[in-house]
Amino acid sequence: MSPLAGEEPVYLRRLEATGGEPVAVGGERIRAALRGDCHSHTDASDGGSPLVEMVSAAIDLGHDYLVITDHSPRLTVANGLSAERLSKQLKQIAKVNEAVAPFRVLTGIEVDILDDGSLDQQDELLAQLDVVVASVHSGLRMGREQMTERMLAAVQNPHTDILGHCTGRRKVKGKNRPESEFDPARIFPACASAGTAVEINSRPDRLDPPKRLLRLAIEAGCLLSIDSDAHAPGQLDWQPYGCERAALSGAPVDHIVNTWPVDELLAWTAGQR
Repeated sequence: MSPLAGEEPVYLRRLEATGGEPVAVGGERIRAALRGDCHSHTDASDGGSPLVEMVSAAIDLGHDYLVITDHSPRLTVANGLSAERLSKQLKQIAKVNEAVAPFRVLTGIEVDILDDGSLDQQDELLAQLDVVVASVHSGLRMGREQMTERMLAAVQNPHTDILGHCTGRRKVKGKNRPESEFDPARIFPACASAGTAVEINSRPDRLDPPKRLLRLAIEAGCLLSIDSDAHAPGQLDWQPYGCERAALSGAPVDHIVNTWPVDELLAWTAGQR
């Protein structure tokens, strides 16, 4: 957006965010401000480790909380959780919380955005969760207009807190999965209006959104969530990759939801409902 329209140019936002420091230093400062991680997986879906091991690793990293966001049932390739299995996981998380207090294990899901924009889990269960990350995992080559409408429905859904890895791009073993096509001029303002955060996915094979889109999300006034999308304990330490990208793009630290105290985070997600 043009600075003539009264908006601050991205490069000035970046200088403010980093205090004139090198980007790497600015990224370190953002990492130090993070209090938790809003996107992680256990062996209940396609993660490689049980809940207690993921929680222990998060505690070792100095987090105050970890959100467990295993997949929803439509994603069978990732052993997505049925309503019954998710309900059992909620009881397991409650027991673990008793053992690790004052650390908090927050309940969540990475719910599939279906072709029509609806979410792949029962509304009554989604309403019980602390954090809902909504992501597109199928139909990634859908046409731009249809994908835009699909994502609009999801980010405006009152159960959605965070839009996960918005382009779906990925690079694995030298093979690129290209970005899905959607209209950022419609999606990011809709996120800002609905209070839905845009995820900065820190996985080295994703780094999603790309910087050009991340800057558009920031300029639209979106909330952000810097997440590891960890599928193993060691991957929880991938957040610095996202922090560096946030600093490079001029992300305001107070717009990053996982820099907030846990009670403030939960008040925000409850307000989304």
